[in-house]
Amino acid sequence: MKSIEIYTDGACRGNPGIGGWGAIIQFQNNSKELFGGRAETTNNQMEMQAVIEGLKALKEPCKIILYTDSKYVMDGITSWIHGWKKNNWKTANKKPVKNMELWQELDQLANQHEITWKWVKGHAGIPGNERADELANKGIDNL
Repeated sequence: MKSIEIYTDGACRGNPGIGGWGAIIQFQNNSKELFGGRAETTNNQMEMQAVIEGLKALKEPCKIILYTDSKYVMDGITSWIHGWKKNNWKTANKKPVKNMELWQELDQLANQHEITWKWVKGHAGIPGNERADELANKGIDNL
């Protein structure tokens, strides 16, 4: 199984507003950069979309270290999602889970791989995270 690293980030100008996502996939000495944007979205949706697009780009199951600066994505996929699935995609307050379709897609993609989730502080000079942020903003600028 290939071992890779993925850095992801989302950005939004206005929340909701115009948004972008960026992902960097690193394998050995190779790197692939992905980005995109959406006219009407939220920052959390773009953070999730960055991870989804990074995982969708993989052609086979991989061992992944995935870096995100989003506590929402990190806590959602490693902790909250178990309760949501048990409660038929309802929160502890019995309300529908926000961004349910994205969570379901992310869950389905994540289950195809061995992922170690790593939270990193945003805008702290971590090269992969800084580049993912640049790509997310490029996604906005290219709309």
